[in-house]
Amino acid sequence: MAVITITSDSFDSVTSLPGIVLLDWWASWCPPCRQFGPIFEKAADAHPDIVFGSVDTEKQSALAGRFSISAIPTIMAYRDGILVYSQPGALGGPEFERLITMVQGLDMDKVRAEAS
Repeated sequence: MAVITITSDSFDSVTSLPGIVLLDWWASWCPPCRQFGPIFEKAADAHPDIVFGSVDTEKQSALAGRFSISAIPTIMAYRDGILVYSQPGALGGPEFERLITMVQGLDMDKVRAEAS
């Protein structure tokens, strides 16, 4: 599946989708972002059941401000509309795959109970 571009207009509708949504907050001037981009795209191809979204912090500065994105890249993971992971820093391929596996393995009944 291709990586979709996330904007202020699409953010809420995409992150509230059922299943897993992974977001890469980035900027073109950021070397670690450029290194992580191909890893994110490769994972998107390998996991067609997951929505992969890209947020350009320069074009979506209001959205980045809404989520207090102060370091990039920042990776966010939503599952069934619930934010379950948010950390700045680029990950290597194996580390990103471990994150995906962790999100896939979450007990969402427990997550929902803790979020209440």
